[in-house]
Amino acid sequence: MCIMASCPSPNWSVFDMDQSQALQAAVQEAHARSRPLTIRGGGTKAFYGRQTPECDLLELSGHQGIVDYAPNELFITLRAGTPLQVLEAQLAEAGQMLPFEPPYFGPAATIGGTLACGFSGPRRPYAGSARDAVLGMRILNGQGEILRFGGQVMKNVAGYDVSRLMVGALGTLGVLLEVTLKVLPRPTHSLTLRQSAAPAAAIQRMNHWAGQPLPLSATAYDGEHLYVRLSGTGSAVQAAQARLGGERLADAEAASFWDDWREQRHVFFQGDAPLWRLAVAPATPPLPLPGQTLIEWGGGQRWLRGRRDATAVQRLAAQHGGHGTLFRGGERGGEVFHPLAPPLLAVQQRLKAAFDPHTLLNPGRMFAAL
Repeated sequence: MCIMASCPSPNWSVFDMDQSQALQAAVQEAHARSRPLTIRGGGTKAFYGRQTPECDLLELSGHQGIVDYAPNELFITLRAGTPLQVLEAQLAEAGQMLPFEPPYFGPAATIGGTLACGFSGPRRPYAGSARDAVLGMRILNGQGEILRFGGQVMKNVAGYDVSRLMVGALGTLGVLLEVTLKVLPRPTHSLTLRQSAAPAAAIQRMNHWAGQPLPLSATAYDGEHLYVRLSGTGSAVQAAQARLGGERLADAEAASFWDDWREQRHVFFQGDAPLWRLAVAPATPPLPLPGQTLIEWGGGQRWLRGRRDATAVQRLAAQHGGHGTLFRGGERGGEVFHPLAPPLLAVQQRLKAAFDPHTLLNPGRMFAAL
């Protein structure tokens, strides 16, 4: 049960292939036969989530195309299998961008896979997350019914915010068919400053800056240097540069640095050691853990490497108002996400029962109980 298509050109006008009916028929057949489905877009994020038994493949990479784009209204509607590079190229032609600066993790990345994983990049603390950018969605539930939620502008969105519920659900609640996203103008000026700092000082600076009227668009700390990206009007960026100080990176070096950081090509991410992501309160001091820690999102996201006791890591994250995830590598047959409290797990199970009552869509990808 596989629906496939190739990607012949980066010109979005030829990426206009609506496979909604074929996808709906495939899900309805799976429902009738009680056959679970593995949902796949570009396959660039297959490393994320729990490793589950093989199921019939539902391929969305051929379901492509920009349905509606209104630059003046700051929204775009497109099919979930549309490649990220096609989407961002089209936005760039109009001088616009996705606010959440998503990582690709491979050239075949699609917007549907990005939203299903809930991935956001360095700009996330200052312009919002992937979930924040979603205005509406059209999905297939586990019974093969097409459902539509949300709208094209925020003032038209009423009722339960089901569209954003799908972000980060790893396809366990529905097959994403079509999404409407908020877009933003590209800043006219951008520069990156580098400062030497100890871990505690770097965290303190990032938190202090976050409370100031500064045009911040990214911050990152690699254990020795703190990097801060400023984006906005020329006058605002220049004033902030004079206020913060530090060494200015050449534009090409800065662009390469943030690309490598976002795509996890930084030397820290190299190798096969398990990669842990901890979300904590931004002002959390350096965590008492061995090894190097990368810090970004104004202090709110920490990256660790190596084989570690999952319970200890997650307990430490919880003590600081957050959660811990085995992001990449390691033992993926068990639970990789932070355990849910029983009341939250019960809510998740009720949602799963409502959208996918026979547990056919990516079963077990998030939690074994889902």
